[in-house]
Amino acid sequence: MALRFSLPAQWISLLMAAVSFSSLAQIQPNVEPSAPVQPSVQDQSGLGPRTRSIQGTVLSKSGSPVPGAIVLLKDTKTLQIRSFIAKQDGKYHFYGLSSDINYQVRAQSHDVTSPTKNVSVFDSRSRVVLNLKLKKKKKA
Repeated sequence: MALRFSLPAQWISLLMAAVSFSSLAQIQPNVEPSAPVQPSVQDQSGLGPRTRSIQGTVLSKSGSPVPGAIVLLKDTKTLQIRSFIAKQDGKYHFYGLSSDINYQVRAQSHDVTSPTKNVSVFDSRSRVVLNLKLKKKKKA
């Protein structure tokens, strides 16, 4: 018993084009590229985009931890702001941040705030530690 299929001419030409394209896409093992491919400056590891974390402790004027302080992280590319409420020991953290974006970090509690600190794309640390000291009154 023989099965017969009838395919439209367009499908046949499409199948033939796919087969010929896949044979062209095969890698030739003995051919050297004309110029070596260098990874980008941002991606020296070859593992894709790098991430980083920003963490630290919110401190009062006297240097003691400030539980419940609000830490604000601003993405300077999208202007998106993330917040974190400092834990009982005054610690905060932001994980999974892109190393391709500049960030601004500051803390506030009641009527005082910390100076804004910047984390640059040129800072290559994967774990940035910033202690934020509350100093001045918030602007009204």
